[in-house]
Amino acid sequence: MKQEIYDCIVVGAGTMGMAAGAFLAKQGVHTLLIDAFNPPHASSSHHGDTRMIRHAYGEGRQYVQLVKRAQQLWEELDHISDYKIFEKTGVLGIGAKDSPFLQETIEAAHKYDLPLEILTAQAMMERWPGITVPEHFIGCLEPDSGLLYSEHCIQAYKELALKHGAEMVSNAPVLAIDTSESNGVKVSTREATFYGKKVIVTVGAWAGKLFNHFALPIQPIRKVFGWFDAPKALYSSSHFPSFYIDEGTRMFYGFPVLNNTGLKIGRTDGGQPIDPDQHGQNFGVYDEDEGELRECLQTYLPASNETLLQGKTCLQTRSSDSHFIIDEHPEDSRVIIATGFSGHGFKFGSVIGEALSEIVINGSTQHDLSLFSLERFSK
Repeated sequence: MKQEIYDCIVVGAGTMGMAAGAFLAKQGVHTLLIDAFNPPHASSSHHGDTRMIRHAYGEGRQYVQLVKRAQQLWEELDHISDYKIFEKTGVLGIGAKDSPFLQETIEAAHKYDLPLEILTAQAMMERWPGITVPEHFIGCLEPDSGLLYSEHCIQAYKELALKHGAEMVSNAPVLAIDTSESNGVKVSTREATFYGKKVIVTVGAWAGKLFNHFALPIQPIRKVFGWFDAPKALYSSSHFPSFYIDEGTRMFYGFPVLNNTGLKIGRTDGGQPIDPDQHGQNFGVYDEDEGELRECLQTYLPASNETLLQGKTCLQTRSSDSHFIIDEHPEDSRVIIATGFSGHGFKFGSVIGEALSEIVINGSTQHDLSLFSLERFSK
């Protein structure tokens, strides 16, 4: 029997992969999505209800054009899907006046004419009585930013991909990708073998294992976040923003109380290096899982330092410079790798999906991805 050859196989149908599959299928590309689990799921990086989207970008102003396009695409998905995708809560950045992250945020806002309100410590505490900060801190409020409902995003793109004819194979870890055969790139799972003219690999923390014949500069990290009982009068999403707090040596992020979920908080940096195959939902196995979150709450949001309602873990795939990795495989241009999103990638899932689809279809993308080339690690 003749082996079917797909125009594109997407290996890893999570944040970036599912979006890429939707964009490809919508344009008539014969697409197969393969995932080790059944997305959306709680085994990698996209679960936990919410992710932040910021426009004035403290990680570097070169991200701003991408995130602006991502915002447009998320809002389009919100409009055409049956799911709530985006919530405009605003995003409040908190930290010392000389915080490099906040200064870059301010510069990015100036360069791209983004709305950004600079607040003194006193002004912050008057506007949001649930906040306590030292007098040398400032606030940077982005009124048009907010949060994404992460599982809704994945599910909406999944349904869109399938609606437009994409095929999906779930609970099928890919064991190998072989470029040596003439009839396409061979993608092998335990149960079956598939062939694709092009292959997009968006397996997150498993990228290093799948491409173990060359060294990807990434490290899977175990991360935690928790929801704490907090008074709605102070922290409800109707008046309290999504937020991040730059302490200088640590950075935390969080979300207001949505319905009855509690206030959510996590730490951006830190975490434990981990083999992704050993990852599990074991929040609390380390004292600092809850301890560090409570330290932040007690210092800056003391009225929310109440009962822990729920704690979860997730995987972060951190590149050596915390910038993304999006490039062709160094040995075969038919294979496109996207990984190393370093804990700040989810908000870009829509636009990265669009860009990956353009690379498959056109050989290039309208978006500037030069920052994410593998070549930077060999300089």
